[in-house]
Amino acid sequence: MSNALAVTSASFEAEVEKSTIPVLVDFWAEWCMPCRVIGPHLDELAKTYAGKIKVVKVNVDNEPNLAGRFDIISIPTLIVFKNGQLARQKVGGLPKHEIENLFKDLI
Repeated sequence: MSNALAVTSASFEAEVEKSTIPVLVDFWAEWCMPCRVIGPHLDELAKTYAGKIKVVKVNVDNEPNLAGRFDIISIPTLIVFKNGQLARQKVGGLPKHEIENLFKDLI
């Protein structure tokens, strides 16, 4: 069971843009091997930083309009939002410590 919340176009505003804590959004797909590699790292970080940062996942195959809204052309793409605004963005299968460094100073 994942500690990251799956979000859709319908829930994105409430879960991400109106969040009172920073949000790490993982744009991913089932067939993407690097996405599968970082998945456990995201789950661990979601558990470790529960209440300080929210970790959510957007399946680009199921949510092409949401992926298009943020110009996602490669996955995995990780975007950190703070106060509803895009704060950081990184593409690729990153090691856990690099994912953590994307948001640690924002919490």
